[in-house]
This record gives sequence, structure tokens and C-alpha cells, in this order.
Amino acid sequence: MLDINLFREDKGFNPEVVRESQRKRGASVEVVDEIIDLDNEWKKARFNANETNKKINGINKQIATLMKQKKKDETKDLVSEKANLQKEKELLENIAAEKEKILNSKLMTVGNLVHKSVPVSMDEKDNVIVMKHWPEGRNEDSEKLRRCKLIKADGKGVDGLMSHHELLEKIGGYDSARGANVAGHRGYFLTGPGVDLNLAIIRYGLDFLEKKDYLKIYTPFFMRKEVMAKTAQLEEFDEALYKVEGGGDNDKYLIATSEQPISAYHAGEWFANPETDLPKKYAGQSTCFRKEAGKHGHDTWGIFRVHQFEKIEQFVLTDTEKSWDMHEEMLNIAKEFNESLGLPYQVVAIVSGALNNAAAKKYDLECWFPFQGEYKELVSCSNCTDYQSRRLDIRVGPKKLNDSTKKFAHALNCTLAATGRTICCILENYQTEKGVKIPEVLVPYMNGKTFLPFVADRKRSGSAKKAEKDVADAVNHIKI
Repeated sequence: MLDINLFREDKGFNPEVVRESQRKRGASVEVVDEIIDLDNEWKKARFNANETNKKINGINKQIATLMKQKKKDETKDLVSEKANLQKEKELLENIAAEKEKILNSKLMTVGNLVHKSVPVSMDEKDNVIVMKHWPEGRNEDSEKLRRCKLIKADGKGVDGLMSHHELLEKIGGYDSARGANVAGHRGYFLTGPGVDLNLAIIRYGLDFLEKKDYLKIYTPFFMRKEVMAKTAQLEEFDEALYKVEGGGDNDKYLIATSEQPISAYHAGEWFANPETDLPKKYAGQSTCFRKEAGKHGHDTWGIFRVHQFEKIEQFVLTDTEKSWDMHEEMLNIAKEFNESLGLPYQVVAIVSGALNNAAAKKYDLECWFPFQGEYKELVSCSNCTDYQSRRLDIRVGPKKLNDSTKKFAHALNCTLAATGRTICCILENYQTEKGVKIPEVLVPYMNGKTFLPFVADRKRSGSAKKAEKDVADAVNHIKI
């Protein structure tokens, strides 16, 4: 959450900065004034409790003086007054605590300050393309032209191109029907080559980050609610997170990304010497679980958007002055990784209205899918500055007596590979008439295999045909 001082003019800050950030997000501006009012109520309640405590301290001194003078009998009235004040103090402390709870609850609804470089818009169509990369011998215009020429005359299907879910079936890599029967909608079994590809990407990704001085870390799959609440947005509890009910205080939440448990890894710690203690760079590996509520009908075929998947995540804690350089560095690592796999991609700067609350700025790396004829998100790279670390109490800087200014570490996260999506992209970009080639860098992790032949010739399902028609219709609108 934001520093409450940002709302306090008497501390030298300008609340209009927060209002403007909220406008850029398309979020409530009125909440800023609500927080200012709640803060004033809390300060008044805190003042009343403190004043009562001062009175108690004064009486304690009087009692101590009388006791030294052997005048115990004269302390009776003071002791009685002190007892009444202690009851009053307890009441006032409870009022102040409740006011602070309400204040913090409202404060958590305000997003991080949007960085000045973020494009301002409420429409993701306005995401700014920062750069594009295509492997040698390929380019976007020729790919779109080739694809348009391959579209069947009746608009049903694309000769010479298959979608990632068809390819995964044809290499014997997954079973969606049995997966759905066992686990429900979007359930799946990876089989044979699908398992091999999944493990190869995990192992290659971890080795890739280890060479960049990242520490490999395997995280818990669930978190306590009070810890999850310090790193996840409130709406995620309903829209994204699965709850595991254990009864009483044993309820847990399954993680949606390893960023969540890793962000809490150093909760309550203080890096007094950030020059030597930071950065902390972690290569997180975990299975992730997401409801994907609100995503019905969007990329639901195959394993591109599912409820359970593996992911390799970059997570870094830095000193405050170095986080923006680190943000670019983490993006460059993701770019280098996807280039090593031979995947075409573009990097886009996400508009202000599409930022999650924690992010001050976010890039997406979107890879090219030949069958769909479009770029799809494989990487999300965010600088959350001190938004998460403040609630997690991850401090930086020298420990000083009477230090009224708290400084918190900056937290950044960036996908390296969500293995399911990376598999989908590899399949579409490396498909041939007889099977799928293996990217050269993955061969050592595939027991030397360089090619996955088609072993199944399954008929397209009705849903697949409909999806292909939708894609074909969309391609007819592509301008070349």
C-alpha cells in the first residue's frame, strides 16, 4: 500500500499527486479525500489516547514521589484516579486501533503511484509497442501474408498451419478429454512429449537464471490468509485465488504465482546495508493455481489459459534508487530467454488503466502465434516499488534512533516462462508437416531429441472448428 504521508500536507506532501495517479488508472479520486478524513480521525483518536497516557505517567511520578516521602496514605486518591484513567486509556486505545484498521483498509484500495513514463489510457488497445524481435529469415509482414494465402476459401481452417492444441494432441503430448473428466473445465493431463517439454523448459529456465546470479527457490503452494493479504489485491481473493479450507485458523490460499510467497520470504527483515545486502534475486519455481474468473471464452482451448500450470518467475528486491534500472534488466533477461528459444515477440508498455494496484509500471512480452496470426502475452514484468514491501515491512537503510522516515525495499517481478504458454508458442512456431522441431537450446534437456513426430491423427472437434473459424474471420481484417 502507499505511504500514508503522501496524503498529509502537514508533512510536506501533496495529495494531488495521488489524485492524479488515480485519474490515470481510471480509479476513484474521491477515495483520496476519504483517506485524508479517516487519517484525521485516527490522529485525533491517537492524540486522545496519548494525552490520557501522559496523565497516567504524571500520576505515576506523583505516586513515586509520595512513596519516597513515606506518605503512602496520600496516594489513595491518585491510585483511584490512575485506575479510572487506565480504563479510559484502554477504551481510547481500542478506538484508535479501530480507526487505524479502517484507515488502512481504505488505503489498500488505492493503487501505486503510476510512473511518469506509463502511457495514459483506459483502453489496452493503446498499449505502446516498445520494440519487436523476429528471428533471422522471418518477419511479421511475410508471416501475415503467408497466413492469409493459406486460409481456406470457405474460411474453415488454415492449410499448412495448426493450432497449438492440435499440435500437442498430434505429438501425443496431452489428453484434454480425460483431464476435463477428472478435474473439470480446463483440466488436462500432460503425457509423453508434453511432460518432456514442460520439464525441459523448467530446467533450462532455472539454469538460465542461475547464470544471471539468481538463487533458485522452490516455494510453498499455499499461504496463510493474513500473509497473502499483504501481497495480493483484495479482488484477487474472489477472482483468482483458490481457498483451501482447513477449519478455524487453518484456512489457506493456493498461490497464483510464486511472486506471492517469495515477496513474503523476507517479511519483517531490515537490510541495513543495501549496498552489500541487495539486490536479492530469486528464480522462483512453482505450480500456480488460478480461477481465471472473468476469462470465459478467452484462449480456453489447449493449455494456454488453464487453472493449474508451472511457472519460472524472476523476483528481485532492490534499494529504492536502483529499481528502475533493475526493471529494464529483468525485461532484458526475459527477452534474451525468448530469443534463445527462437520465438518472435514484441514488448509493449501497458497503459495506466490496465495496471494492477501494486504495479507502478508494467511491460508485457507478447510472442507470435502463427496459427492465430497474433501476439499473445507470455511475460509480465512489473516494478511494484515499495507498495508490497511496506505491508510486508521489508526495510532498507541504516538503523537510526528516532528515525521518523521509514524506507522500504523495492520489489519487482517478471515472468521468465509460464511453461504451458511457452510450449504452445514453441509448437506453433516450430511445426512442420510431420511433427515439431525442438529449439536447439532445449535439446540437451530432451535427452538429445531434436524432433517430435506426429503420432496421432485426431479429427478436429466442433469447438476447435468454431475456434478456427473465429480466427479465420479475424485474419480477414488484418491489414498488410
